[in-house]
Order: sequence, then structure tokens, then C-alpha cells
Amino acid sequence: MSRILLADHSPHAQRMGERILLEEGFEVVAVTDGQTALLRLNDVKPDLILADIGLPNRTGYEICDYVKNSSPLSSTRVVLTGGPLATLDKAEAARVRADGYLQKPFEASILLETLQPLLRQEHAAERTSGDSHSGAAAREPAVGPAATIPAPLPASFDREQIRAAVILGLEASLGKITEAITEEVMLNLTSHKRDTH
Repeated sequence: MSRILLADHSPHAQRMGERILLEEGFEVVAVTDGQTALLRLNDVKPDLILADIGLPNRTGYEICDYVKNSSPLSSTRVVLTGGPLATLDKAEAARVRADGYLQKPFEASILLETLQPLLRQEHAAERTSGDSHSGAAAREPAVGPAATIPAPLPASFDREQIRAAVILGLEASLGKITEAITEEVMLNLTSHKRDTH
């Protein structure tokens, strides 16, 4: 059974990713920030890492860079993920040697089509070398560095997929909205206080 470390700060994206992967028989360990992802690498020993480029503390790029430059982990596959408002920095993804990129919300068929070839290569390398973290140079990546995998247009619209995209968009913009509302309330309170004196 393949073990996947899913690093995503969005609870909704995490639940969706976990559900899809668990239904396919993967073992999933989920974390909500980049620093925790790095701390869990040694005890989880993942076969593949899904890392959000917008993670707090350490970004998906930083996680990928660390993994690819760490000799016991360097052959671990890392797929970067991003929400609807996140823009992939292709140069940075190539620099850190990402094995692929997925746009959220996760669509089951695309997620599995991306991960399964990478995991098959990982297991083939294990059988050849006897070590799950060696022989990286001999393998061709299933997905080119930082390749954007376009989602096919659905024949019909899935309410749950649309809802997931809306939730991810709201989560991404919640900080700005909160700040704008706070500023407006402060201005109104200050103005009201002046008017009453």
C-alpha cells in the first residue's frame, strides 16, 4: 500500500483529497502547514507528497526543494497543488524539481491519473534496487516538472465540485475580506464617536 503525505491548509481540500485517496486504498497522512510536513517526513516515510504551494510556514516549493536535496528522500515524488486563485511559478517548480502540478479542487480521475504512474515508478524502482529511495536518476518522471494538467470540461456540472471551488475561493480571500470589514467598522466607530461629542 502506498503512503501519501497530503500537506494542505484548506480543511475542505484536505477532506476531498483524503476521501479520494482512501477510497483507492492509499494510506494518507494529512498535515495543515509546511513545517509540520517537514517534521513528519521521517516518521511517515511517504511514497509521494502532495504539497500546496500556498502552505503557511513552509510552502510546497520549500518542501519539494528540501525533499529533492535530502539524500534519503531525494527519489520521493512531490506533486505541487494550488487553489483556483494560486498561480504556479513554473520556474520555481522546475528549480525544485517538482514531479507534477495539480489544480484544486481535486477531481478524482485527474488526481489518480497523475499519482498512479508516479507511484508505479516508485515501486518499480524499489523492486529493481531493493531500496525505496535510490535510483532516482534512472527514472523518467511520469509528469514533466511542473506540468499543468488541464481538467477536461465535464459533460455535466457536478454541484459538489462547484461548491468545493467556491469554498476554496472563499478560504483564499477570507483574510482580505476580514481586514476590509475590520477597517470599515473601525472607520465607522471613529466617525460615530466624533459625531456624538
